[in-house]
Amino acid sequence: MKRKLIVRMVLIVCAIGVGIIFISVAVVRNAARFIVSEDEVAHAPIAIVLGAGVKESGDPSDMLRDRLLTAVDLYHRGVVDKLLLSGDNGQIEYDEVNAMRIFVLAQNVPAEDIFLDHAGFDTYDSMVRAREVFGISSAIIVTQKYHLARALFLGRTEGIDAYGVIADRQRYLGAIRYQFREIFADVKAVLSVVFNVSPTYLGVPIDSTGDGRATWD
Repeated sequence: MKRKLIVRMVLIVCAIGVGIIFISVAVVRNAARFIVSEDEVAHAPIAIVLGAGVKESGDPSDMLRDRLLTAVDLYHRGVVDKLLLSGDNGQIEYDEVNAMRIFVLAQNVPAEDIFLDHAGFDTYDSMVRAREVFGISSAIIVTQKYHLARALFLGRTEGIDAYGVIADRQRYLGAIRYQFREIFADVKAVLSVVFNVSPTYLGVPIDSTGDGRATWD
């Protein structure tokens, strides 16, 4: 009896593992056709830059810096007209979005073209809010390759005509760990969509074609 129980448990664990891998692979494959190079991407009204870590100094982490630089390049080339910087600003002592804003301003992006989403606590929240709060129907999503498939899946599921540009400009410390964690994040993303999970915050609609300074704190 004990042996049968062990065998059943092993089979259940294996089945769960296969299911997790299947979902992650499906998310990646589904998004592949929507990932384009910086040189080939078509014009979109706005680029959505997803937050990442901020250093103790308040400067963007290497990953976040590269996301911002990629988006700034798209802006200055006229590929996008506005930038939506979406990140975690849930605590006074941790502020991704204003670190992003300061960095982008230093790259000569006009203040009125910079929108801040202070409640982009995770990728799901960022995409739901991009559509529901900022009214975005077409966008370019900018993040690292390991993260881009999930972001595109969520954005397009929310009804955004989204294409993705990879922001990898260097090798990142802990890259393997991020890639492994992404497998489980893909599953969470699918479940969030299936069960129509509400984001942490929504709020009043904001016109993303107007003056971005209205979203600053």
